[in-house]
Amino acid sequence: MHNQEAFSAIKVGAIIVSAGSGSRAGEGEPKQYRLLGGKPVLVWSVLAMLQRNEIAAVVVCVSVGGVAQAQAILPNSPRVIVVEGGKTRTDSVRAGLRALQPHAPDSVLIHDAARPGLSQTVLQELLAALSGADAAAPALPVADALKDRSGPSLRSVDRDHLVRVQTPQAFRWNVITRAYETAASSAVDDLALVEASGAKVVLTPGRAELMKITYPEDFAVAEKLIAGPTMRVGTGFDVHGFEPGDAVILCGVRVPHTKKLEGHSDADAAWHALTDAILGALALGDIGDHFPPSDPQWKGAASVKFLRHAVKLANDRGFHVANADITILAERPKISPHKEAMRQATAGAMGVSPEVVSVKATTTEKLGFVGREEGIAVQATVLLSR
Repeated sequence: MHNQEAFSAIKVGAIIVSAGSGSRAGEGEPKQYRLLGGKPVLVWSVLAMLQRNEIAAVVVCVSVGGVAQAQAILPNSPRVIVVEGGKTRTDSVRAGLRALQPHAPDSVLIHDAARPGLSQTVLQELLAALSGADAAAPALPVADALKDRSGPSLRSVDRDHLVRVQTPQAFRWNVITRAYETAASSAVDDLALVEASGAKVVLTPGRAELMKITYPEDFAVAEKLIAGPTMRVGTGFDVHGFEPGDAVILCGVRVPHTKKLEGHSDADAAWHALTDAILGALALGDIGDHFPPSDPQWKGAASVKFLRHAVKLANDRGFHVANADITILAERPKISPHKEAMRQATAGAMGVSPEVVSVKATTTEKLGFVGREEGIAVQATVLLSR
C-alpha cells in the first residue's frame, strides 16, 4: 500500500490529447476549437488542470502544424506546453510523455480534449485513488441494453459487469512510461496498455458532464451540462391611483375597500409589475408594448391575460419562472390578510409552485402619494432559468 501522506506532496503532469480531426463531429474546424459556452472546447480542460497547484505542467498535443493555432487560444501560462502529436493517439501521448520528462513528475493525467466537462472533484478523486493504486480512471455503469451483432443474429450481452471508462486517466509515472516503452501498437485507451502488466487499476466515479463530444448533436448536450442553467433577472414597477369604487384587484384577488384602482384594464398593479418583470428579463419591452392602453380591446381586461402572455413568451424561449417576489406598497386597504390568497393565485396563473412565489406588503410611513392614500405602488422581481 502506498503512503497517503507522502503521496499528498506529489508532482503531477498532465497530457491533453487534441490532435484528432474530429470528422464525426461535422464539417468545419476540428471540434476541439469550436466554441462551447463561450470558450473553445480545448480550453475548458486546460483551465481545469491549471486550477490544481500540484499539476506542474499541462502538455497539449496537437496535430502537425497546429501549434500556433492552439497557442493563440490557450492561457498564457508557463505551465502550458504545446507540442505536435502523431498520427495515432498512442503516438500523441508518447510525444506528451517526452515533453513532461524534464519536469520529473511522480504521476500523470492523460485526458481527451473532447471531454470539456472536467471538474475539480474528478481530478481530486483520481489523484487520491493513486495513493493506493498504479492507475485510476473515472467510470460510469452501462445503462442501455447491449446487443452483439457480430453473428448471424443479435445476442444480448450481460451489462452488469460492464462500465464506460472516461478520461482523464491517472497513472504513476514509471507505470505509464514503461507501458509506452513496450507498446507495440495503438491502444484503445491508455489504461489498456497498463492492464496487461499486472498493474493495480482502480475506478473512480464517472460523471455525465465528462461526456465525449463525438457527433454534431453532442455540442448542444455538452453546452447544457457544462455551462449550467442560463439565468435572467427582471424587475417591474407599477403605480395606480385611486378612484371611487368598492374594491381593488391585486394578484387576481378582490380586496374590499372604499375605492378602486384606476386603469384601462382591471388595474391589477401587482400583476402588471410582475408582467413587466418577466418581459424585462426577456428583453422584450414592457407591458405597454404588448398591450397598449390605447387599444380598446384591453378595456377592462383581466390582467391574468397579460401575465400568462409573458409566461408563455418565457416558456417559448426555454425559460421557466424560478422565483417571483412581489412587494405591495399601500397604506390601505390592509394587504396582509390576503397575502396567501395572492400568492396562490399568482402561482396558479404562472403554472408554478407557490413555493417559488413571494407576496409581501409594506407602507411608506405616511410619506408620498402612497402615504397620502392616493394610490398603490407595486414592485416585482423575477428570476427566469433555462
